[in-house]
Amino acid sequence: QVQLVEPGGGLVQPGGSLRLSCAAFGSIFKINVMGWYRQAPGKQRDVVAAITSDGSTNYIDSVKGRFTISRDNAKNTEYLQMNTLKPAGAAVYYCSAVLVYTSGSTYRCLGIWGQGTLVTVSS
Repeated sequence: QVQLVEPGGGLVQPGGSLRLSCAAFGSIFKINVMGWYRQAPGKQRDVVAAITSDGSTNYIDSVKGRFTISRDNAKNTEYLQMNTLKPAGAAVYYCSAVLVYTSGSTYRCLGIWGQGTLVTVSS
């Protein structure tokens, strides 16, 4: 079984910083794209940032210059450093990955989500 595990988010004041992490566990052969999404109450889940296996990154315009996505391929882990957080950034944050895992002698491709972690931005 392959899964993504996100430790808890937290409460941060406007203008503050928070670092999220997400680790992949299981019979993983390779992780291709990893990403972060967020879903605010009553809204759809939207992408925030993504990173490829060679480290290329992309961000939505509203977080450019404030958020940084990174990954440690040796640990099958990705991170999202969030600086200068705004109240509009409050949401449940989900990590995601497109990966190849082994099942017996077979290689299989899978897209999976983390369980989500709540980030609250409030004074």
